[in-house]
Amino acid sequence: MRHHLLLTAAALLPGVLVAQPVTKDAAAPAAVVPAPDTRLPLKLGPQPTSADITAKDLMTRLYIFADDSMMGREAGTPGNVKGTDYIAREVQRLGLKPAGDDGTYFQTIPMKTRAIDAASTLTVGGASLAFGTEWAANGSGTLAGTDVPVVYGGQVGDTVNAITPEQAAGKFVVFYLPGGVSFRALRTVNRVVPTAAGIALVVPDQLLAVVRRPAAFLDNEQAPNGPAPKPVVYLTMAGAQKLFPNLNAVPPVNTAGSPVTLNVRGLVEPIASPARNVVAILPGSDPKLAGEYVAIGAHNDHVGFNNRPVDHDSIRIFNHIVRPGGAEDAGNRATPEQQADVNKLLAAYRAAHPGTARLDSIYNGADDDGSGSVSVLEIAEKMASRKGAAAPKRSILFIWHVGEEKGLWGSEWFTDHPTVPRDSIVTELNMDMEGRGDPWDETGKTKEGASIHGANNYLQLVGSRRLSTELGDLVESVNKSGKHGLTFDYSLDANGHPMNIYCRSDHYEYARYGIPIVFFTTGGHSDYHQVTDEPQYIDYDHMAKVVNLVDDIAMHVAALDHRPVVDQAKPDPHGRCQQ
Repeated sequence: MRHHLLLTAAALLPGVLVAQPVTKDAAAPAAVVPAPDTRLPLKLGPQPTSADITAKDLMTRLYIFADDSMMGREAGTPGNVKGTDYIAREVQRLGLKPAGDDGTYFQTIPMKTRAIDAASTLTVGGASLAFGTEWAANGSGTLAGTDVPVVYGGQVGDTVNAITPEQAAGKFVVFYLPGGVSFRALRTVNRVVPTAAGIALVVPDQLLAVVRRPAAFLDNEQAPNGPAPKPVVYLTMAGAQKLFPNLNAVPPVNTAGSPVTLNVRGLVEPIASPARNVVAILPGSDPKLAGEYVAIGAHNDHVGFNNRPVDHDSIRIFNHIVRPGGAEDAGNRATPEQQADVNKLLAAYRAAHPGTARLDSIYNGADDDGSGSVSVLEIAEKMASRKGAAAPKRSILFIWHVGEEKGLWGSEWFTDHPTVPRDSIVTELNMDMEGRGDPWDETGKTKEGASIHGANNYLQLVGSRRLSTELGDLVESVNKSGKHGLTFDYSLDANGHPMNIYCRSDHYEYARYGIPIVFFTTGGHSDYHQVTDEPQYIDYDHMAKVVNLVDDIAMHVAALDHRPVVDQAKPDPHGRCQQ
């Protein structure tokens, strides 16, 4: 699942995205739920799969797809190419029709990288600021000017003491970026001062190295035409003091600084490894309905790896105690009591598992979204085995989206450039993170902030009635009539929920075009976006229940004598999503 507010530039500012500490939940259980007894191996040899949807098959597939050799499957990397090659080989083996580009199973998205030419310059009073230590930038256009007036614009996110567009016109506006600010507030800066000659943000020194890294983006031709946006400059405090030489305290808004001369040039290059959706079709058996599609999707990418290995076991124990939401709780710091619990549990684990300590740097993404990806493969194998009257009447569109973690790029590209008529897609069923959800996992929080924990038959549903009441009712009835026995949690689907889950996975790119969707997930956990999200921690029996339910729902939708009725308001397909 896409990290909250994870946008292209967000990857450049991890400090900005740090979650605020969560207050202790008064409703949390008094006793700590014991950790599941993990007896699964770190590695598992592949086995043949069968037509039935089984825990064994799901395990076989996930140990392949979330193996270390995939290097975290980040979009635009060799690891993701390897993962999508595996999916394509499987759907070809199953006899599904290719539905990507040029008769292949792949739809390549135009993913590129942008960086700033290291020869770019920023000078004040004839003296150059040091690129990489006093300033850096990101963006793809050009920012140039001689003796441009400088003015202080205030603090990002402060709407009370804000510079006006008139004050900013034609000037280089410097803002202070406080820690913990919502990235959404940062995105508003350009809109607040649209006539500024340029924008700079004063940030902590350590962010400059991150800012300088090439940043991936989707070169979507449907983006508004016009000149490329100007690069944004990032200043350390030492750099800012050269623009404001008498800076001893935060200056008033609209305080003038020393003029700057800029020659900042952005560079854009295609990525070295293709970022690809995998798209395949099982044709429907009913000639009258075969021209319509039930889409079943997941995302094939994750977030790659880092160059700073951590101790796997200690980080897993620490996160479960201190950061039960994983990356959602990245800003939480351990209290002395929590740290004592961590130390005690780690010592007990080490005593029970001698000689197993290991360093880990790969974000395997077993649950996110290896679970969804292999689940869609399992459904494809089950569907392809159905013949004659048992086959689905409508066609089934299987799609593994790339770049979900970058900002829903693959699903955005596919729905803007569909390989089947967009209006022929009657429903999209999205599976993202549905391999966990037991009582040990904090699967999310209610709108009011109370912790939610999983259960043996737990499943979150999001969006199932947001466009089609009929579709949401069908999901409930199939769960009952098919005796799947799953208990649905709609807490994360509440309007205005601060986690905004409805907008954070690929289903929304379909919903924005009025296509009814259901998002199936067992929710979050302390391994979310951590190196500890590995196949050995997945509950495969639970996962098989979810996958069999989704297969059953897809078959029911495929057999309807009408499209699921859209009886709710459709969103603006190019507007901003708000749950």
